[in-house]
Amino acid sequence: MARIAKALAAGLFWALPAQADCTRTDYLDQRFTTCEVQAGDDLRLFLRGPDGLTYGNFAAVDAALAPEGKQLAFAMNGGMYHADRAPVGLLIENREEQARLILSEGPGNFGLLPNGVFCVEETRLTVIESRAFANARPACRYATQSGPMLVIDGDYHPRFVESSDSRLIRNGVGVTADGQRAVFVISDSAVNLWEFARFFRDHLGLPQALYIDGRVSRLHAPELGRSDWGLPLGPIIGKVVDAPAPNQ
Repeated sequence: MARIAKALAAGLFWALPAQADCTRTDYLDQRFTTCEVQAGDDLRLFLRGPDGLTYGNFAAVDAALAPEGKQLAFAMNGGMYHADRAPVGLLIENREEQARLILSEGPGNFGLLPNGVFCVEETRLTVIESRAFANARPACRYATQSGPMLVIDGDYHPRFVESSDSRLIRNGVGVTADGQRAVFVISDSAVNLWEFARFFRDHLGLPQALYIDGRVSRLHAPELGRSDWGLPLGPIIGKVVDAPAPNQ
């Protein structure tokens, strides 16, 4: 709470970024918000600050970026996490591994194999199935593991059911075949996993996509006048840009 208050007092939380690319989209009677990044953009994962405390919210990340003269252009929850907000699977932050890769099948969506890893390389953005990642690990500056995969080489995850009545607000990320663009998506209406995958594959035309989470899915998109609140987060992923000059 102290971090939130500090960010609000500094006027950081609602400062509008000059560079962001978030849009609202209707598709087959469902609503989504998408935010795009290009390879080479300053896309980062945030878990804990220099004090060792978990950031937990978008305001705390913005407050930590302020001394750099930076702020979030957009951000969302960046991976599943335990009750103590530690990552469930692999997390790499600024080339340092904070949590290990998990390859075993298990309960819940994370263990619904195949799951995958979103990796930020120097010149590429990739979504890679977890076991393929383990066999040939790329040089990720940032990476987060989640699951299930939504789209795998242009196909839906084999265990998705079109008629599933499990509907939630969900978020995920997909990448282009050349690795030069990633699209982060949050559903603004409740969807099942099959419908969410359909948006990535059929509307966005992305051959690889990864589910990040549901229930806790939240988006910070100041250019849309949106910054979702809720339970404290674990990993947060966001695009970092220069903050406007004072009085700008």
